[in-house]
Amino acid sequence: MDIMKRLAVPILILAALAGLAIWGALQKTRPDKVQPILCINPVAGCAFVHLSVPAQIRFSVTPETMKPFVITLSHPTLQKASASFQMVGMDMGFNRYDLKRGPDGTWAARIVLPVCTASRADWIVELKLDEQFYSLSFSTR
Repeated sequence: MDIMKRLAVPILILAALAGLAIWGALQKTRPDKVQPILCINPVAGCAFVHLSVPAQIRFSVTPETMKPFVITLSHPTLQKASASFQMVGMDMGFNRYDLKRGPDGTWAARIVLPVCTASRADWIVELKLDEQFYSLSFSTR
């Protein structure tokens, strides 16, 4: 009985960590249909269509790793928006940002990109807008 009491807390901690790992893996599941957003300069802004209505995404500055920047999204009927950042063929961990609606109706989030140990600069922002998925490729400095 005494050994059961000593093992209860470690077993509960391991079960919680396993549950958290499974939840994280499910959150990173890639959708089947992702629409690319073609964009030369995200700082100048990129136009695309979401649910048959024009939208625009814009970065406040050219992103640099470990330096904050802001993503702003404009769309008149958007209800929910999030962004995550990945590199092709490289897991960059769980880094989803929920965009918040501002008083002017635009959506924004303050982003900090993680450091890439391979010194790569090619990124993809994966957007989930309402229940639609989009991707935009960009480079850091």
